[in-house]
Amino acid sequence: MSSSTPTPQGTRVALVTGGSGGIGRACARRLAGDGVAVGVHYAGNKARADGVVEEITSAGGRAVAVGGDIADEVAMRAAFDEVENAFGGLDVLVNTAGVMLLAPVTELDLDDLDRMHRTNIRGAFIVSQQAARRLRRGGAIINLSSSVSRAQFPNYAGYVASKAAVEGMTLILARELRGKDITVNAVAPGPTATPLFLDGKDQGTIDNLANAVPLERLGQPEDIAETVAFLAGPARWVNGQTLFTNGGLV
Repeated sequence: MSSSTPTPQGTRVALVTGGSGGIGRACARRLAGDGVAVGVHYAGNKARADGVVEEITSAGGRAVAVGGDIADEVAMRAAFDEVENAFGGLDVLVNTAGVMLLAPVTELDLDDLDRMHRTNIRGAFIVSQQAARRLRRGGAIINLSSSVSRAQFPNYAGYVASKAAVEGMTLILARELRGKDITVNAVAPGPTATPLFLDGKDQGTIDNLANAVPLERLGQPEDIAETVAFLAGPARWVNGQTLFTNGGLV
């Protein structure tokens, strides 16, 4: 499923990985609301991605669903090609795709560690690499980290290790793209009410995390999408940074 209307000349184009759910869906909808044509990436659930595309196109926006494993460079080259072919270029990458598996260091299954690192590190590297090679001048690369890298909650060591790598890679890439007029930043959400975050947590744990925030609530995906939209558009003087979007958690 894709946009049925042509993309006007000068329209910005974004690819949102993990765009079929949670924060990714909110980012795709928010960017589309700003007039950005959006590639809605999915890993396995095409129907859900098509649903996001339908939401955007029904509201008058332009979108196309593209699939693939973000840790597979061949699949991601094809996904980038699809978005460029659909809309004539690419200006923004928003990488929300990620895996979170929680356990103490003493108990974390190493296969789970490898799974997180394959998606969260290798995947982020591959899509950032493709974006760095393809984005037009004035573009923006936005990777998602996590505020847990500062909050240092128990059981998050393997996940935080992967997100710390994403932050480091992101900030170095910003320096490597000197002269390209492409910004590179990371957004580090706090506790956000998404299926990825809520999975496996009882209500008491969720309430405690909400109360740890001075605003006394969980973030919503739309809260994170606001920061992403800022970095994707007007924030041309924000570069090589990690923005902690967490309601004051840390």
